[in-house]
Amino acid sequence: MRHRIYTRDALTGAVTIGGEEFHHAARVVRVREGEEVELFDGEGHAASGVIESITADALIVRIEKPIDSREAAIAIDLAMSIIQLEKFELVLQKATELGVRSIIPLETDRQEIRAERYRSKHERWKKIIFEATKQSGRAVIAKLEPPTKFDDLMERENKIVFDADETQTDSVLSPQSSVLLIGPEGGWSERELIVAREHDCIFATLGPRRLRAETAAIVACALLNDRFTRRG
Repeated sequence: MRHRIYTRDALTGAVTIGGEEFHHAARVVRVREGEEVELFDGEGHAASGVIESITADALIVRIEKPIDSREAAIAIDLAMSIIQLEKFELVLQKATELGVRSIIPLETDRQEIRAERYRSKHERWKKIIFEATKQSGRAVIAKLEPPTKFDDLMERENKIVFDADETQTDSVLSPQSSVLLIGPEGGWSERELIVAREHDCIFATLGPRRLRAETAAIVACALLNDRFTRRG
């Protein structure tokens, strides 16, 4: 894939790239004049272009044509329990690659990570999502929501709770959007399962084996994405 550059400017005519994106393209990747690149605005638009010139602090890209969206056919909001932070960050990366619309750090009854350990992680987590967006060819930067308590999430629609021990719900999934809830290493508490049933959550499993939380999140996103992918 051609080098990808993020810009907030309209993807028409000549676009000037400065700041961190310029530094990475010109000083790290070392793009050259005449090289084809891809630009995206983080809101769903992308275009191919050619580098016209490189100065000491900016490069100019001449836009050639728009690029079709590589976004998923279904809008997935992943409510991921805040697990061991290295594993949680793996989920941020892989879920972004798999096309989720947003990621919601979920505070649960059996959470083992204290809140003070992740209060300052928001900018780091956004950067992980941004880098995964560039790498995967997406034109939309997934939204990182603030940490949210399990009970507060129950007000949302189209919720799917993944649990290895629950009976899978025989229910029709929305082809437009879904909120996937992945529990912590210790699983959901009985109280949370009761609350989920009271709020008409769909229950789903991921096969006969018990998966680690980070594996479950990646598999759930991939399976739901594949189920609603439009095939030619």
